[in-house]
Amino acid sequence: MAAWYLALLCGYAGLRLFELWVSARHRRQLLAAGGQHIGEPFYPLMVCIHAGVFPACALEVVVCDRPVLPWLAGSMLTVLALCLLGRIWIWQSLGIQWNVGIVASPLPVVDSGPYRYVRHPNYTIVIAEFLALPLVHSAYVTALVCSLLNAFVLWHRVRLEEAVLFSRPDYVAKMGEKPRFLPRWDRGR
Repeated sequence: MAAWYLALLCGYAGLRLFELWVSARHRRQLLAAGGQHIGEPFYPLMVCIHAGVFPACALEVVVCDRPVLPWLAGSMLTVLALCLLGRIWIWQSLGIQWNVGIVASPLPVVDSGPYRYVRHPNYTIVIAEFLALPLVHSAYVTALVCSLLNAFVLWHRVRLEEAVLFSRPDYVAKMGEKPRFLPRWDRGR
């Protein structure tokens, strides 16, 4: 396995740990402001999938002797760079409302930044990362398996999260007509 790929995996794992730290801080602030934490039955599975993608990538690359295909690695690194920029945009837009858990926030609904276009841009980024990170080093089995497991968790999570969000009339008014993951590119608008 290329040392730079191991560094990339470690960097992404470090980013996830940083996100957990920021999320815990945000959750405390939201709860102090009157927010309510919503329990998620599939959260432990989501954590396992998100943590497991890193060793799975490394294991597949080493055990199956996966090559680095320059055209694939380059395009997937570009996707990851765009995902990182998207994450920063999301964090900046949501402020303390960004969280890895589901918290019913008492704060105003955010409909700026990427939320001008879709309801769940963060999940779009996660979906892209689950494909791109393994494919940087041709770990296509990990990309497929982790993406399918992530899709299962997201299906349940989005349903629960939207039940909470759509209970707010202001959310319905601002976000109800927007697509979930990908913007509409309607002609003539």
